[in-house]
Amino acid sequence: MQGVRFRVITANDPDIFQERLDRFVQDLPEDVVLVEVKFSVAEGPPPLFAALVQYKEVQAWGE
Repeated sequence: MQGVRFRVITANDPDIFQERLDRFVQDLPEDVVLVEVKFSVAEGPPPLFAALVQYKEVQAWGE
């Protein structure tokens, strides 16, 4: 797929993780669609919360 991009978002605190994920999604331009979001939690002291966000820029529909 052309134009597909990825972003990894991580944090050790679930609240900070959520804030970072929210901020990233809110800051995406209008012409970008989310393709997929995968989540993972690595156990340990402290745990690591991670998301792999796949997104793509698209063109508006023409009439």
